[in-house]
Amino acid sequence: MKIPRIKGIIDRRILINYQIDKEVLENYLPKPFRPKLVNGKGIAGICLIRLKEIRPKGLPRQFGISSENGAHRIAVEWTENGIQKEGVFIPRRDTSSRLNAFAGGTIFPGIHHLAKFTVNEQDGNYEVGFVSRDKTSLSIKARETTTWNKESIFENLQCVSDFFEEGSVGYSPDKNDFDGLELKAYNWEVSLLEVEDVRSSFFENEAIFPKGSVKFDNALLMKNIEHEWIGLKKIKIRS
Repeated sequence: MKIPRIKGIIDRRILINYQIDKEVLENYLPKPFRPKLVNGKGIAGICLIRLKEIRPKGLPRQFGISSENGAHRIAVEWTENGIQKEGVFIPRRDTSSRLNAFAGGTIFPGIHHLAKFTVNEQDGNYEVGFVSRDKTSLSIKARETTTWNKESIFENLQCVSDFFEEGSVGYSPDKNDFDGLELKAYNWEVSLLEVEDVRSSFFENEAIFPKGSVKFDNALLMKNIEHEWIGLKKIKIRS
């Protein structure tokens, strides 16, 4: 079943980004995906996104639903019909919505894990986190800033903004396929966050990411973005 075109508002989107050793991601990623590199490093992270008025395109906004969601993302490239593509591989999705969790793989792409989210946002400060039923967890404490992290492997905010805008296609594992979805943002605009504390059970799992292979790079903020999600053709899982 093809995922229908979905419309709504990205009320708030936090992108937490890490630089990761290329060899680690090459060992982790399933075929046909390979890491997209910046100065020899792979880029991965978590998207914390609050969605509003989400509904199939054509329905009035009063029929839309709202939810808090988390997506673990890895910037990737792959070859499709001889053409190089780019986007993100999303190994895991978590959501506050029982509907999203129930409808993952049909209305929404990939398997969604039901999680409890905690959110505290005021005066440019953000404390967001979640814990899922299987104890996967993430938390971030950050504030809005205009100061660029000089240890980033990106040159500046415009470079990292372009990197993620170009990677608008995402694939998530379902039972036998990778579900594809393209983000079409009507107004793409990002700003910076200064991170006081960030914790991720996924990226701190040394069985997947050996000690020293992961380094925090930057965090970005997007607000009030009208958008559509467009379902794409599935990619078959390769052994």
